[in-house]
Amino acid sequence: MSEITPLADLADVSGRERDVVDDADPRALIWDLLRGQWRFSALYAFVDLDVAGALGDGPLTAGELAERLGVDRVAVGRLLRTVAALGVARSVGGPETPRYALTAAGDSLRADAPGSMRSVSLLQGAPVLLEAMESLADAVREGRSSFAARFGSFYGWLATDPAARRHFDVFMTTRSRAVAEAAVAAYDFGGIGTLADIGGGKGTVLATALRAAPGMRGLLLDLEPVMAGARAFLASEGVADRCELVVGDFFRAVPRADAYLLSNIVHNWDDDDALRLLGNIRRELPAHGRVLLLDMLLPEDDRPHLGKEMDMRLLALYDGGRERGEHEYLALLGKAGLRTERVIGLPNALSLIDARPE
Repeated sequence: MSEITPLADLADVSGRERDVVDDADPRALIWDLLRGQWRFSALYAFVDLDVAGALGDGPLTAGELAERLGVDRVAVGRLLRTVAALGVARSVGGPETPRYALTAAGDSLRADAPGSMRSVSLLQGAPVLLEAMESLADAVREGRSSFAARFGSFYGWLATDPAARRHFDVFMTTRSRAVAEAAVAAYDFGGIGTLADIGGGKGTVLATALRAAPGMRGLLLDLEPVMAGARAFLASEGVADRCELVVGDFFRAVPRADAYLLSNIVHNWDDDDALRLLGNIRRELPAHGRVLLLDMLLPEDDRPHLGKEMDMRLLALYDGGRERGEHEYLALLGKAGLRTERVIGLPNALSLIDARPE
């Protein structure tokens, strides 16, 4: 019979590699997973109180930070000690009255930091989103979004919560820019005459592609409320003169183009809706055309992957939304009359699928 580590001793193993944790005691991994909620709560408190903003000018003691933020000195000291252990802050000076400074990760939580993570962190802590995730078992039982069952559609909720809408828009702009930069670094858009960005919001990905391919023109298709500010944004990016804005529903029709870009779109829909969209594109696609999908492709084995965790997020928030493996995407494209030419791996667990008409 194997030796069992006392439960109290499992608190020291979370920093080890997971296979080592499993060797130490099989319960250690479970304990580490359960503690994820505690770590998130500490991080959210750090962001909600804007501790990063207060530490932006330099290190502070717990007392100095308490005075600046109007919070309890002892409690904020405990919070600082915890987030320092998580790598968000670091202590400088002696242990009796430590001062705390931001790490590079903590600095990304300042509102004015390039690629700031503050908005997405605040969005993740929205009470309705937490409730939906806590009800994930209901989504598994019923096969439908736990969020939709309680609050209606995710985007409908965003329309009623200005703060959440603002955080979501900031996050999507930041994420879309990172996705776009990765895509243009890996793929040559130069041979495309007109690129249609389907469901592209204000056009962050499209603008980056247009700058990378000066001879290309763009079409941006989305619903009218989503495209608010698109013209001004494209002008600020210096590409408005090469881009046409088309207000419409991609489930009804798409404009004709030489190539179609779907950036983090297909994963929002079940197979039937995804085929409706891809079918609309296939009908307009010329013989020389191509369809470019930017999405996460799940590995076929048990390796950890961000997309597997994101899939649980989609299960909770979107009716029909799901991440897919490569074979699932290839089968979906095949049903729509598209042949996958190649798959390009990108940073941040993303892939670019280049498909052509069969």
